[in-house]
Amino acid sequence: MPLRTLIRILILSAVFVTIGFYVSINEDNDNSVLIKETNTSEMKQSLSKNTGKEQDDGHTSEKPNKGLSLLIGKDVSDLEKVLGVPTRIDESMYGYQWYIFNQNDKSYAQVGIENNRVVTIFAIGEELDVAPFEIGQPVEEIFNTQYIDTNIDFEFNGNTYLFELNDTDLNLRPMVLLGDIYVQLYIDKFTGTLSSVRFLDVETLIKQRPYELVFSGTLIEAAVPSEEMWKVIEADTEQQIFDLTNVLRVRHKLNPLKWDESTADVAFGHSMDMAINNEFSHTSKKFGDLTERLKLAEVDYEVAGENIAANYTDGPAVVEGWLNSKGHRESLLNEEFTYIGVGVYQKYYTQNFIQKVEE
Repeated sequence: MPLRTLIRILILSAVFVTIGFYVSINEDNDNSVLIKETNTSEMKQSLSKNTGKEQDDGHTSEKPNKGLSLLIGKDVSDLEKVLGVPTRIDESMYGYQWYIFNQNDKSYAQVGIENNRVVTIFAIGEELDVAPFEIGQPVEEIFNTQYIDTNIDFEFNGNTYLFELNDTDLNLRPMVLLGDIYVQLYIDKFTGTLSSVRFLDVETLIKQRPYELVFSGTLIEAAVPSEEMWKVIEADTEQQIFDLTNVLRVRHKLNPLKWDESTADVAFGHSMDMAINNEFSHTSKKFGDLTERLKLAEVDYEVAGENIAANYTDGPAVVEGWLNSKGHRESLLNEEFTYIGVGVYQKYYTQNFIQKVEE
């Protein structure tokens, strides 16, 4: 019986296991989404009250004449002319497939394909053309050259939408509109630079709902994955988080981590336990802390650490969230760690880091 299947059975059966120690912090996720439905007249009043402007206010920048953003709306053949053939194709919870380009840390990108068309791009590689932005660009330059609004409002297919950005959103993941392309900017607050960029078409933005949303009409939602599809999405997201963690470590002049399957099983068990019991903590009431969980799995190590998160949009959003939290960042960029295991259960995420005992 596969170990992960056994872990699921043990947790669901509520078998008590004694399991220790983590080098990280428990920080509540601040990326939860509030959805409010209102009628059209209320929506118009809200837009007037919150923005003091009409929906078409001239604050949309023109599309750049170069860069990856031009691929939004194009088909796969156009994508492959620019980035080549993906190293793998992952599933997502939003109806599109992620084409993963991880041949090189400096050119790492994930491209969302739905119905043979590019609907979103996540770009973190420093050598990628994300015009009019640059990975590593000082945040001051961005705020001096781009209009950053607290509200993103538009109509789509007869429905009206208003995304409201709070202070954290504006400082760490603001959004810019370039023509008809929405751009989410991930800011590294510790370096004051642009860490990564996400380009989206309007329908994908609505499905992902990265900010508080008020809407009038019918809300576009992605289909709920089946149980079997969830398993695929979870495994694929684990690999994305692994890849992105190493992209950031190499960026900060650290050695990349190696994958450890036993540690990953421990991480998965904790994510599943948190989800089933609706708890968000490094210490499980049933299975204990990280030291105990690693001991149960017979993982030998000298130093260990753990990051957890819940309810983020996807793997890239989780990693960028950890990067901007002091304790999580210290684990992510800890030079002592040599191995990592990632466990994802639906929208609960766990990273376990270890330094292995040398033979």
